[in-house]
Amino acid sequence: MKRIFKAIEKYFFIIILLAVAVSLVYPNSFKWVLSNYNGINILNLLLGIVLFTMGTTLKVDDFVNVFKNPKEISVGLSAQYIVMPVLAFALAKLFSLDAGLTVGLILVGTVPGGTASDVITFLAKGDVALSVSLTAVSTVISPILTPLITLFLIGNQIHFNPVDMFISIIEIVIIPIILGLLLNYKFPEFCEKLKDYLPAISSIVICLIVAGVIGANKQSILTSSSIIMLVIILQYFLAMFLGFGFGYLAGMDKKQIITVAIELAFQNSGLSTGLAKTHFPSLSQATVPGALYSVWQNFAGSILAYVFRRYF
Repeated sequence: MKRIFKAIEKYFFIIILLAVAVSLVYPNSFKWVLSNYNGINILNLLLGIVLFTMGTTLKVDDFVNVFKNPKEISVGLSAQYIVMPVLAFALAKLFSLDAGLTVGLILVGTVPGGTASDVITFLAKGDVALSVSLTAVSTVISPILTPLITLFLIGNQIHFNPVDMFISIIEIVIIPIILGLLLNYKFPEFCEKLKDYLPAISSIVICLIVAGVIGANKQSILTSSSIIMLVIILQYFLAMFLGFGFGYLAGMDKKQIITVAIELAFQNSGLSTGLAKTHFPSLSQATVPGALYSVWQNFAGSILAYVFRRYF
């Protein structure tokens, strides 16, 4: 059984591509992902599961590391919440994206780093402790910064309630992380055993989210895929390049530079998709950038991890 879960984790990028293919051929297969069951939003529930699994891998020491490496953390967080939002906004303007795609792209830029960054950092032989700290801290402060930055960038053009978004992030992100953190604190040995299975579970859940969003927006994706995919790829590689630049200018060592670059390029795209669906329901295409970014970052990240490990 453990070997199956490890295989799912190892070949995640292949599985997510298969999920995308199935959702395009049979778009109604994952329709339930975007539905409600007894008043429960299935998409937000799935996101909560991913963040709960993240919480079970965290310890108080991960947050203490913030004070041990203030420069590295400051550089990483500054890049996360300044560079990524500005980059997303600039690309949306440069390519004249419509309102829905603009909102979706900006949400990809304003959400915290994704948990996959920790795995890719490990595979790339980067600084895993720094990656975990950056992911954890950027996630914890996201209820405040994500709504505020989103409001600053699009508030004058598209109306939404930042307070409601704050509450959503608390419910989707913070509460599951705290529950996972408490479980790890109370039952550390049990959570240690879970580590062999949780990455695969998170991978499957992310595949379901991506497949659900892509299936529901099949026509929109097929008619605008060339433009939005180009923007997504540019956003990813520019983020990686800028992460290298910021790390180098800050005087970090090679492992830390690789880590900051990966952390900057890997976003919690599932969260951006959930926020788009919840807070911009009239803009159906707002969920598309997050779904496409999730597919691309995991596919490209797996390849780049090999390149970093082999040649850096």
